[in-house]
Amino acid sequence: MNDKVMSDTPEQAEFRAHCREWLAKNRPAPFTGPVQTQDHPRINTIEYHRWLQDWQKAAYGAGLVGCDYPTEYGGGGHTDCQRIANQEMVRAKTPMLIGKQGLSLVSPTLMDNGSEFLKKRFIPKALSGEELWCQGFSEPNAGSDVANQETFAEKKGDSWVINGQKVWTSLWEYTDWMICLCRTDRSHKHKGLTYFCVPIKSEIGKSVEVRPLINVNGGGDFAEEFFKDLTVHDKYRIDDVGQGWAVTLTTLKHERGQGQFMEPMAGGFSLASKVESEEGVAPVEDPLITLAKKSVRNGKPAAEDPVIRDRMMQLIIREKGFDESNRRTAVKGLVDHPMRIPMQFKVVSTEISLDQAGLAVEVEGAPGGPLCGAYVGSFGMTIAGGTSEILRNQLGERVLGLPKTK
Repeated sequence: MNDKVMSDTPEQAEFRAHCREWLAKNRPAPFTGPVQTQDHPRINTIEYHRWLQDWQKAAYGAGLVGCDYPTEYGGGGHTDCQRIANQEMVRAKTPMLIGKQGLSLVSPTLMDNGSEFLKKRFIPKALSGEELWCQGFSEPNAGSDVANQETFAEKKGDSWVINGQKVWTSLWEYTDWMICLCRTDRSHKHKGLTYFCVPIKSEIGKSVEVRPLINVNGGGDFAEEFFKDLTVHDKYRIDDVGQGWAVTLTTLKHERGQGQFMEPMAGGFSLASKVESEEGVAPVEDPLITLAKKSVRNGKPAAEDPVIRDRMMQLIIREKGFDESNRRTAVKGLVDHPMRIPMQFKVVSTEISLDQAGLAVEVEGAPGGPLCGAYVGSFGMTIAGGTSEILRNQLGERVLGLPKTK
């Protein structure tokens, strides 16, 4: 097979060949231990956690993770090569990268806003998966209104003492650090916020109490944390005091767009799955299409039902439009508002995933099983990272200039 895709530069073609060769020899065999599957495979055992962590470490060591970060921060120093590594990991059907928050949120936020100390201290270990991160934005009174933070950080000498509560924290069982938005001035809403890197694992049972939360599928995917006099040195502050809201917008931009690491972590039933070959982009049959061929409706495969086929085609059309819209992010200056594409991405991608999961349950019919859990869980993705309703308001008001809602 010719390793060069038509759009690759010589450097990228060489890098793609390296990725394919390494993945062909090193893609791990499927994990054989216990994995609880609800809306997604849960990292519910230390064995599975270590297996995924070992995989990310290996991929990082081979140069497939952090490809475009500067070498001084643990990256590969390439140009636009993470996209290629992502495509080749999707092609090879590799395991997910366990350090999702560190890859998609923490590292790009530190690159944009962090000090040299923070970049060198945290980015390499986030890329390798050696240290895992969670996100500390949501609070009981700060959900869709992220700026309504009440967790307070008080300056004492060279450190900050944090008291308060965070909630809906994902992968809390294995977290080492948290990116944490705190209030440092009660007289200003947005200008009174400051952003920190906060230790979690080392402080559990001391200044951090963690309480698991059970989701609608019965799993403990989330937790809430209570901080009582948690002391953090000022060197772990990201950007200036009072600049927390500006840093938060950087993080949200990457969260809603999922940045460089979107593709290898994408799950669900993407009908328009693709890989690149020497002819360019080639379709790969999706699990939902396979399911429709195997499932029986009225004595025939569901794939032969005209209504099902039509609904699948409508989803493919939406996905294709979504993909083409996202290509605009590669053209500098084309999009006039920095949050326009990320917000659109978040709204459209989560709602497409919801409809895909719903159609999968309908195609499979009565047996249900894990697909029912996937469908129920898919509603949560339209809430996490900003509800679709809130994001539509923001798109209307901040991007289109429409009057504010009352």
